[in-house]
Amino acid sequence: MTKYLLTVDYNGGVIETPMTEWAPEEIKAHMDYYGALNKELTDSGELVEQQALTGPELAKVVSSDGGTAPVVTDGPFAEFKEMLAGYQLVDVESEDRAIEIAAKVSRVPGPGGVPLQQPIGVRRVMDDSDFELLTPEL
Repeated sequence: MTKYLLTVDYNGGVIETPMTEWAPEEIKAHMDYYGALNKELTDSGELVEQQALTGPELAKVVSSDGGTAPVVTDGPFAEFKEMLAGYQLVDVESEDRAIEIAAKVSRVPGPGGVPLQQPIGVRRVMDDSDFELLTPEL
C-alpha cells in the first residue's frame, strides 16, 4: 500500500460563487457528499486522515534561524484560490486508485447539485526508499 495526499484548495472549479453565498441546502448536500465519501473510504480501510482547514485569513507564516525568536507574519500568500482548504490522506494499492478517489472528490456538488470539477492535487507520500535515494553512500 502507498500513501497519497489529496489536496483541495479554494479553487471553485466550474462554480465561481463562493460557498458563503450558497443556499443552506446546497452547503448541506456538499458536506453530506464529503461525509459519505469519507465513510466509504474509512470502511474500505483507505482513509488515513482527512481535515478541513481554517481560511487563509487565519493562516500564519513562520520562519526561524534557530537563534532568535521566530518571525510570525500573516503573509504574503498565494492567490486565494491556491490556498489549501483541506486534505485527505489515503493509503491505497496504486496511483490509479488515488486518482480514482481524487475524481470522486472533484465532483463534489455545488449550487444546484452541479459537480464542482474542482482541481484536486494528488501527491505520493515519500517512504524510506525515497530518502535512501537522496542520501549519498558513505
